[in-house]
Amino acid sequence: MALEQLSDVVQRCQALPEDSYTTEDHDVFTISGRTCIEEGNSAQVLSIVLDEKNQDIVRCMGWNLLPPLIRVLLKKEDETLSQCLAIFNHLLRTCRPKELLIGLLEQLEQDDPDTIAESLHLLLNPLQKVLLCLGSRKASSLGMTLSSVLDQVAKLPLPHTKEQEEDDVFSLCRCCTDLIDFIKPFVHEASQNLLSSETQNENKLAGVQGRDKEDELRTELLKFCMKTLSQPLLEVQLKDPDTLAVSPLRNFATEILSTLSAIGESVPSLVSQALLKRKHVPGFLEEEVRYPKESLASLAHLVFVHHLAADTFPSVFSPVFCLRCNMEHICLLLSRTEESRIQKGLELYEKSLVRVEDGSLPADLLEIRAFLTVPKNLVKVMTMCPRNDLRTRGLKMFQLSIDKFETEAKYNFFQYMLKTGNHSGVEGYVIKNIKNQINAALQPGNSNTWFEGPHLLPLLRRVLILPDGPETDLLQYLDRIMESLNLLRYLVIRDKVTENQTGIWTELYKIEDSFLKPLRVGVNMSRAHYERELHDTMETKRGKAKGQSMLSVSVGSEKLPNMTPESQIQALHSALHTFDMIESVLVRIEELTEVKESS
Repeated sequence: MALEQLSDVVQRCQALPEDSYTTEDHDVFTISGRTCIEEGNSAQVLSIVLDEKNQDIVRCMGWNLLPPLIRVLLKKEDETLSQCLAIFNHLLRTCRPKELLIGLLEQLEQDDPDTIAESLHLLLNPLQKVLLCLGSRKASSLGMTLSSVLDQVAKLPLPHTKEQEEDDVFSLCRCCTDLIDFIKPFVHEASQNLLSSETQNENKLAGVQGRDKEDELRTELLKFCMKTLSQPLLEVQLKDPDTLAVSPLRNFATEILSTLSAIGESVPSLVSQALLKRKHVPGFLEEEVRYPKESLASLAHLVFVHHLAADTFPSVFSPVFCLRCNMEHICLLLSRTEESRIQKGLELYEKSLVRVEDGSLPADLLEIRAFLTVPKNLVKVMTMCPRNDLRTRGLKMFQLSIDKFETEAKYNFFQYMLKTGNHSGVEGYVIKNIKNQINAALQPGNSNTWFEGPHLLPLLRRVLILPDGPETDLLQYLDRIMESLNLLRYLVIRDKVTENQTGIWTELYKIEDSFLKPLRVGVNMSRAHYERELHDTMETKRGKAKGQSMLSVSVGSEKLPNMTPESQIQALHSALHTFDMIESVLVRIEELTEVKESS
């Protein structure tokens, strides 16, 4: 039935010019032709398609046969495979490029990862041939095709292990390789156009028109490169050559950077874009659309961490300049919540810092927003990131960044972190660093104006204070309080009253009022409160709660989580032990000051 309908409509249309085919003719040809292929009558369809008398019909309506043909070609095992392949190839040679392009792109849309990879492998080469037939009008169609292809690639799972990439278990590697082969002729054309426009001396009008076409093609390729830098290259963790000698994904990244260079985009300029003013680039994209910040961050990571296209980076660029170039990229990556981006931000920060000489970064760098935002982002990583290895690495980068600052910069940085840290552990870590800097300043021959004498006192006043006076939650601020006490004890021991290099002895009476006395009151209040809670808990355990297995206790305004009586008692004992520890350091400081002042 379908074969008869197909023969009838073809015979009827043979005598008609193309512009006389009706909507009904198109519908009948499409439905009957597709049905014939689905029912296994591909040989008869091939005969009709190849008939010389039917070429006008095929050129006009043949592209409608693509869906069932592509389904057979994807299955591969169908007995009509050879006939379907012959029909498919003839349609590619005969049909109008624009209609073929639409038909092929429609068949590109898949949801199953296995089917996605197979359809890309099958259709990229035909799409390339169709686009090349469009001549100078191909740029927008190329952009639409690349966008559709990357949307499909984004649906594929990422390989996380060496073995997954080697075996290409998710077919992402093959797709990336196919994609590079797909864009090569267009990159070559854009590159040749660029060379031609630079060397030929055409008349002004013709030159402007030519550049518009060239710019449009380069712009579409640039959009493609920027999108791949964000997805999949920012998502995937590339393997080093020592880990995986032949890495398809690493090769893909290398090809993307080569493509950027081929179409006239300087990799060093892209990395340093935040610092250097770019010359006006003609085209229809705004700057931030043309160069998405996340894509540039991914590019910087490929250059500085994986050393791709490193030979294009001028050796005259100093480590400090490279660090400044990368700070915006690092800031962006560390501000994200995705662990892949956080990891790449930490890697890029480390590679940017290690080349900088210790104690060399000047204080005026802290006037640049990113040099303060990155440490704040590091604090979030150190305190909130679910992965322990990233928290540990964040702390390592925090310390490394401190080491790279010169003395005044360290001083200003500590001031800023104590003012904005809002985390006891981080503030305690900063205070420990302050102690180390004071110790270094007090060594013979190491005197500096920032960590001794008048400059030090404002910093000490920010350290030696209770955030909420006697009402401060001592357990919540334990890290900060203990490091502050250890610093004060060190100063009292290390600095002689007669020398008073740090100014601690003239400041001690103020410290007594602002820190030590409120802390004693806070310890006494907290101990009394916890002793009462311990007594009540033990009474409850012995008395009316004998049948209960869980207890709930409130400490201050906070309700502790339900736990067994034994665990509750243990927690309260631990808190009381903490107050004893604080008090023992307080007593020791009092003893030291009395002895030194009396002597």
